[in-house]
Amino acid sequence: MANAIYDKFKQARMTADSNIDLENGDVRVILVDANDYTFSHAHDFLDDIPVGARVATSSALTGKTVTDGVFDADNVTFSSVTGDQAEALVFYIHTGVESTSRLVAYIDTGITGLPVTPSGSDITVSWNASGIFKD
Repeated sequence: MANAIYDKFKQARMTADSNIDLENGDVRVILVDANDYTFSHAHDFLDDIPVGARVATSSALTGKTVTDGVFDADNVTFSSVTGDQAEALVFYIHTGVESTSRLVAYIDTGITGLPVTPSGSDITVSWNASGIFKD
């Protein structure tokens, strides 16, 4: 699978959905075991990602910006990670309810350190200097 923006996110953006603000929203990222989750453009909310595929979930990203269509944020650290190997990252806008937490992007290439096998220690993901993804 290649990096992708979920089609349902794009559709929500085009229909003025109020829960898609990347700069001001509560954007989080999940380390995902690709053996337990298969990307689909039909997926729209967090409840489409099986709990068993979620290796670790970040807190809200900080330092978020959107410039010329490029989303960026401060590097993220997942604390004391255990579990299956993670081969991908899924970005979503956290609402506190899985069925309304909008999926944004699936990234499995171009991230140094992926795949990663958790060992119980922290995992820090450092984003590319040019930004995380472009919509």
